[in-house]
Order: sequence, then structure tokens, then C-alpha cells
Amino acid sequence: MAAILAFDYGTRSIGVATGHSKTRMASPLTELRARDGIPNWDDIQKLLDEWQPDLILVGLPLNMDGSESELSKRARKFGNRLHGRFGLTVEMVDERLSSFEAKAEHRAAGGSSHYKSDPVDAIAARLILETWLNQDA
Repeated sequence: MAAILAFDYGTRSIGVATGHSKTRMASPLTELRARDGIPNWDDIQKLLDEWQPDLILVGLPLNMDGSESELSKRARKFGNRLHGRFGLTVEMVDERLSSFEAKAEHRAAGGSSHYKSDPVDAIAARLILETWLNQDA
């Protein structure tokens, strides 16, 4: 079965979650800083070395009507770079409303609504991974 890392792509922060297809469980892992959408690739290499994923998921931020936005194109480019640099299988996952759901979950757990200092990107990555895990359920 497959170990999975999921990424919630953003231009300033990229959330990361981990999970496994056998257990169908997912957990938020970390947030990586990004500069205009470009992460520190060494940080990603360290995560890949530690977690040894068989599959990488990248959230695809579609508009509510299913059309792609500029951020969708950038997320696809990020996914292509992950595949190109590390040679792992990368799948894009529709992530509509994941950030909205992550913020609601974070606030319900008593978290701050100051997302710059208290980010929710790893929660959003977990939601993306859970969406993928539940596709076949």
C-alpha cells in the first residue's frame, strides 16, 4: 500500500500532510515557507527522505464553477516540478473549499483567526489527502 504526502500549494506557504492508503488515515505535518510560490526544495527533499512517499498529491485550487485560475496553473507547475525533481508520481486533487474548511476547523478547535501567524495550510493539506482517500470509499 502507499505512503502519501499531500501539499496545499500557496504562494507564501505550502501545507504538508501525510497519510497512508492502507489505514486511510491522514495527519497534518507542517507548513513550508514559499517565496512567490517557490519553496526551499531542500526542505521538500528532507520530507521525502523522512516519509518515503509512494505518491504525492497536490491540491488543485479550482474556481467554484470548475474552471482553472492563475493559482491552479501555478499549483500544476509546482506538481510538475515535484515530479521532475524527485521522480515520484504526482496527482492533482480538486481542493475547492479546503482552505475554508480548514479555517473553520481551526477556529472550532480554539485556534486564532490570524492565519498569517497561525497558519492552517497543513490542515488544508490533510483535507486534500482525505478527499483523495475517500474517492473510492
